[in-house]
Amino acid sequence: MKTQKMFLLFSAMLICGSIFSQDATALLKKMDEVMYASKDQTVKLKMTLIDKAGKETVREAETIQKGNDKRLFRFISPAAQANIAFLSLPGEVMYLYLPAYEKERRIASHIKNQGFAGTDFSYDDMESKLYSDRYDAVSAKTEGNNYVLELKPKATIKTEYTKMIVTMGKGNNYPICVKYYDKTGKQIKELNNNKIEKKGNYWTATEFEMKDLRKGTKTKMQFTSIEFDKNISDEEFTVRKLIR
Repeated sequence: MKTQKMFLLFSAMLICGSIFSQDATALLKKMDEVMYASKDQTVKLKMTLIDKAGKETVREAETIQKGNDKRLFRFISPAAQANIAFLSLPGEVMYLYLPAYEKERRIASHIKNQGFAGTDFSYDDMESKLYSDRYDAVSAKTEGNNYVLELKPKATIKTEYTKMIVTMGKGNNYPICVKYYDKTGKQIKELNNNKIEKKGNYWTATEFEMKDLRKGTKTKMQFTSIEFDKNISDEEFTVRKLIR
């Protein structure tokens, strides 16, 4: 009888764990649906790089995105960075264009963890792709008005992040904070969406910052304008457009 009770208790724990995991997966998919709800978007932004001493460097950029797997990001000022561009395409295909060399470069998977153009965002961070395509939601819990999800990369994904902790709002299912951990279990970066607004029909973070806890630096982005559903052509997301 005692053995049977223990078996039933163990079975119940497994069932509860399975349901909990399913709930975490459902929450992650809801977050993706909110973040990539628009057909496309066009953004102009101000980027501020802050070094360890607190010195600030300001850049301006523009980015276009279509669906959940196409993104083109380009610096427009100052002159030293103008026209440096990054292209993200389906299948984890990414290109970098450096005008000084007048040639595009395909970004290899083993360097995706490197910083993009001196910022605290890596190529991995810049890629346009659903979280649920790259990560499994292994657990979820409630903290006040937020959900907290633990994510781990899928076996097929190459990334320096072995775990991510995502805090998302219950009211809009939009991520508020993302903490990134390396293979030693140490937190190495943190993304904070400091201003989340509903623009028309869509929720979006209009002010956010990435902190590199190893270097003591951070990069802030502030949208100066955003437009949705402008019917951007697929032709805008090509290597030819990248090196315009």
